[in-house]
Amino acid sequence: MKKAEIKIGNRWVGDGHPVFIIAEIGINHNGSLEIAKKLIDGAKTSGCDAVKFQKRTPELCVPKDQRDIERDTPWGRMTYMDYRYKVEFGVDEYSEIDRYCREKGILWFASCWDEEAVDFMERFDPPVYKAASASLTDHDLLKKKKATGKPLMISTGMSTMQEIIDGIDSVGTDDLLIAHATSTYPCPLEELNLRMIHTLKHMYPANPIGYSGHEVGLAPTWAAVSLGATFVERHITLDRAMWGSDQAASVEIPGFAKLVGNIRDIEASLGDGIKRVYNSEIYQRNKLRRVKTEQEL
Repeated sequence: MKKAEIKIGNRWVGDGHPVFIIAEIGINHNGSLEIAKKLIDGAKTSGCDAVKFQKRTPELCVPKDQRDIERDTPWGRMTYMDYRYKVEFGVDEYSEIDRYCREKGILWFASCWDEEAVDFMERFDPPVYKAASASLTDHDLLKKKKATGKPLMISTGMSTMQEIIDGIDSVGTDDLLIAHATSTYPCPLEELNLRMIHTLKHMYPANPIGYSGHEVGLAPTWAAVSLGATFVERHITLDRAMWGSDQAASVEIPGFAKLVGNIRDIEASLGDGIKRVYNSEIYQRNKLRRVKTEQEL
């Protein structure tokens, strides 16, 4: 059977490789390049492998009946359409993000929410594309991303099992990474259903299976790694109390450093499942064991 591994940039992701850790910046930058750079710095110092943004073409992604709805924002009261443009980075910002991530030595990519956004991102040659849970049933968008020749990472939140199967069937399993997710921000613990990681591994044994978490706290993400997630994604923020829809379900930079450090500890401790007596046990074995086996005599 084909090994469940895919190369993203200079990193192999999948079984037998270190967990690929993604800090999802998304729109937590609130339209500020300065905040985005601080989040990139935080992800890098925490030991993350990549940061991820979100890219939309507002006139394609915002439903017409929502465009003129007014809302309070940090920039005053404005329509939802104007707000979407306010937090959307353009060519200049992403060019600087591309330069900055290369300087810092961290990969970056984006969830593209429409086909024009894919064309926009192609100029930066991202190492992988992400399809958000909301896009799983948009098969044309999935195919557009797959047609770039880049690996595709999909999230499976807010989707039935049949919708997951249909989405995967629409693009095939080659160069596909699949993330279990529940799309509630923040997500109650009893709705995380982490054993879906085992279900997806059984259904798609040749594909790297990961976890995109939106819970409060870190323990479930560590549990996901213990259950076999080969990549994990969590939102990163400077302050969970900042304005923005994703901030409360995000992890602040000190927490991200703890998240990454303990994932590496879990990786080191899982082992290969083959029982052996370690050299470090021999002294205690000789000292404490009252009944000797034939191997010991």
